[in-house]
Amino acid sequence: METIFAEFESYLFQEKKMARNSLDAYRRDIRAFGRFLEEKSIENPNEATDSTIIAYVLQMKKEGRSTATINRKIASVRAFYNFLLKRGDVSENPVKKIKAPKVEKKVPEYLTTEEVESLLEQPDESLKGIRDKAILEIMYATGMRVTEVVNLDEGDVNLKMNFVACGAEEGRGRIIPIGRKCMDALKKYINEARPKLTFEYGEKSLFLNHAGGRLTRQGLWKIIRFYSEKAEIKKNITPQILRHSFAVHMIQNGADLRSIQELLGHEDVSATEIYMTVNKSKITDVYNKTHPRA
Repeated sequence: METIFAEFESYLFQEKKMARNSLDAYRRDIRAFGRFLEEKSIENPNEATDSTIIAYVLQMKKEGRSTATINRKIASVRAFYNFLLKRGDVSENPVKKIKAPKVEKKVPEYLTTEEVESLLEQPDESLKGIRDKAILEIMYATGMRVTEVVNLDEGDVNLKMNFVACGAEEGRGRIIPIGRKCMDALKKYINEARPKLTFEYGEKSLFLNHAGGRLTRQGLWKIIRFYSEKAEIKKNITPQILRHSFAVHMIQNGADLRSIQELLGHEDVSATEIYMTVNKSKITDVYNKTHPRA
């Protein structure tokens, strides 16, 4: 069983060009499914039926897994059997008829514009502060994922045309325009701070850590946590919340859904529609507070 799982992972990486983070998630999901098969004394994944998949879903529900987690694991197993189907190992995908549980769309947590302004004002004029200011500004200005931010190279930022190119390594490459305040922060960082943080000639990474290498995801999380505490913002701010804030504030100021989809790099517009719930919630709140017969 281990061999066929490894071949599937190789297929995702080499043929599907799947990003490392996505590949790791698929690896965990498929290994978990493999352990379930072993518990059911199924030695070969080819022997699984739709009843096997239903039993797997029921077990996950019994374990208290969230609907989103169950859906992700179903998607991983479906992709695995599509791979086996393509190779001719199975005649039918046992996940084909399995319907994913409906996920309740929750209003995403986001910052108010006042909280964002407070967060962005925190970095000082030290080399680290100039770097951190540029990081926070670009995250709010573009709505990029944390992985996309840390994977940026200096050449991805066009200071003359005011845009940044990102996501190419994950197969979702896109060009995102950047506003004046963000560009000012980036220019200051690139021209003044970055040259002094660089230890090796030819280092391509845009955002550097204290050792002169590429900033990590963990390092970026720590930066956000540090400045949110400094700004005394009570919310648990994460890179995802900054991404949510970007989308929500754009929609509140009149941006259309398709444009937000493009900027965020969502493959399906349904992933973007969740931000519309914020607007609907706000409209309902305004109505209840202002209509004389509400």
